[in-house]
Amino acid sequence: MNINVPIGITHLINTYSDHIKTLHDNPIIIAIDGHSSCGKSTLSKDLAALLSYKHIDTGAMYRAVTYHLITKEVDVYDHDAVIKHLDHIEINFNKVGEANHTFLNGQDIEEHIRGLAVAKLVSPVATISEVRHHLVNQQRRMGEAKGIVMDGRDIGSVVFPDAELKIFMTADPEIRAERRYQEMIIKGSEESYDQILENLKKRDHIDSSREDSPLIQVADAHIIDTSNLSRQQQLDQAMKLALSVIS
Repeated sequence: MNINVPIGITHLINTYSDHIKTLHDNPIIIAIDGHSSCGKSTLSKDLAALLSYKHIDTGAMYRAVTYHLITKEVDVYDHDAVIKHLDHIEINFNKVGEANHTFLNGQDIEEHIRGLAVAKLVSPVATISEVRHHLVNQQRRMGEAKGIVMDGRDIGSVVFPDAELKIFMTADPEIRAERRYQEMIIKGSEESYDQILENLKKRDHIDSSREDSPLIQVADAHIIDTSNLSRQQQLDQAMKLALSVIS
């Protein structure tokens, strides 16, 4: 089994070596939901790498649809126009180096979908039922063989309600905004902390109040509040939860 995890958490391979093999040989579905910028993708990537599972970032899929609509100059609030484009959107995930990148119709768009232009419009796009149904069908096909870690906002509630392990992640809005702000500085963005915080709060409201597949914490989900947890501590908590499934 080829395990390739980020530097800094490699010691967990030895800590959980026997259990990792068990979870690899008896694959499960791990559903991780939560608010924007609370660390879902990072934890999911780390957990998938540790278990040699496939990681599916569903948020990136909605961002990819949004990016496609922007490039085609489609009004995201014109639902009929959006729906007409769905059959022309193919989303895949492929490794680029050690990173999992999002590909739209064969093009690597990972860098393009992480900016504020897409972030401002992704929640309205995600409220469109036809968009959600289109992507949920793709996501379910991706999970047919199990052995996946999938993160998003409706994975445990809608996509895989029977997932063996469900995790709900959260963090204080101000901490999430600061993390996102630091990420954007590294990328050379000029977005302010206040702009990012306002966008996060707006997305939280839209995601939690939409009629179709709102962001909710299902009853059997385990909460991980990342406000004061390091990357290593988050992964350690998730691994302990995964072990509880097979114990």
